[in-house]
Amino acid sequence: MDIDNLGGFTLRVLSKLNVILGKNGCGKSYLLKQVDEHLTGREGFGKIRYISPERGGSLQYEAGVEQAIGQDPNWMVGQRRRNQASNFRQQTTALFRLLEMSVLLEIEREPVRYAPRTFDATVEKLNLLLDRVRLVRDRNRAFRLFDRTTNSEVTAETISSGESELISLGIEFLAFAKDCEPGKNNVLLVDEPDVHLHPDLQDRLGGFIVDAIKDIPMTLILATHSTALLASLANREQTVVAFMQRGDTSLTFKVVSDVDRAILPIFGAHPLSNVFNQAPILLVEGEDDERLWQQAVRSSEGRLRIFPCVVDGEARFAEFETEVNNIIEAVYDDAKGYSLRDRDLHPELIDDVGHVIRMRLGCRSAENLMLSNEVLALAGTDWEALQMTMSRWLGPNVDHQYHADVSEFLNSGYDRKDHDIKSIRNILVGLISNKPWEVLVGQAIARLSKDGGPVTGGSLRDYLGEKVCQKILKLAD
Repeated sequence: MDIDNLGGFTLRVLSKLNVILGKNGCGKSYLLKQVDEHLTGREGFGKIRYISPERGGSLQYEAGVEQAIGQDPNWMVGQRRRNQASNFRQQTTALFRLLEMSVLLEIEREPVRYAPRTFDATVEKLNLLLDRVRLVRDRNRAFRLFDRTTNSEVTAETISSGESELISLGIEFLAFAKDCEPGKNNVLLVDEPDVHLHPDLQDRLGGFIVDAIKDIPMTLILATHSTALLASLANREQTVVAFMQRGDTSLTFKVVSDVDRAILPIFGAHPLSNVFNQAPILLVEGEDDERLWQQAVRSSEGRLRIFPCVVDGEARFAEFETEVNNIIEAVYDDAKGYSLRDRDLHPELIDDVGHVIRMRLGCRSAENLMLSNEVLALAGTDWEALQMTMSRWLGPNVDHQYHADVSEFLNSGYDRKDHDIKSIRNILVGLISNKPWEVLVGQAIARLSKDGGPVTGGSLRDYLGEKVCQKILKLAD
């Protein structure tokens, strides 16, 4: 679905669950308000509701709020279009009462169809969002709150902001779903539902949202700067995303891809916490490379801070790099990511892509790193000794399936930096050490990150390449 003429904005390829990802100040709230204003009353559209980003107030029932909602359908619309809705949670509590009435009337009209359903089933959906407290219906106060451990009543003022946020948002979704008009496009606009919620609660809210709207004739447009919330929704059907930057007036949504699902968890618990800036993503070619760099991080004792992420094959690097750059531009002010390929037969130098610093190894592939001087020294040997060991191996192993490959390596003059050694990797590992080669290389890289070391022929710095040493390991020339 495409929607245009939204106060200068256009939304294209909308699905059922649409996420707008963008940093603070890029115009997400203004966009949602324009959608709210210009869709309300438009032919073919039913209920349109905007949930503001600053949701204040207390989860207390106030008869005046419920009365204002009942007397003037536009009263709550005006309240919600403000950036700060000071009595938002009182409105939510009133919506709980209206939701209860709507469900009970539905059951009363068709008792056979809905039996043995009760409104308690709706309350239990809300309680699944909560760990410490639970809701209990109350005739006079809409609901009461109880501590799950002690079973003692608690007040709305004593529960956490995260608990209040989950309760109010849960009610909002269920109430809107019940208000939707059949046969029309009903649109719920939610601005920053991640406020006050740590990543675990954002994940729980994501599951609740999908369940609440799955059978409802509605479109959800959700604006956030939380990669954690997007990651929670990324595996759900009918989720699409658009990256918004300041000045954008036309957003085209796209299906959340396997690339997004792979990289989103690495972007930190909260994009504004600076976590990602301090430990950027590092795209690597395979699981061996991932283990290598994970070991380097563990062994560096905090000196090396990166998050390796596997790219499914060299051919997909450009796709991953583009998407990493899109996310960085959408949610960070000053951040970067890294991308590291095997050199293979390509030149070592490679241009960057936006905020993604791209590199190739100085040697043929990650496996060649284990033949560098520092890695061999860590295993208790050196290159001269290893050459002799390989030559001795050839004699009694004439029938070995990789005898020809080892012979080819010998005939190359044991070109340890540029020869393709992937097929004989396991043989070399057995001759060098009883440790996995990724562990040895990772530990050696961690030592480099501490004291550097000279750049000489056969050195680990030479095999890693100048750009890797400068950008990732922060080693001076």
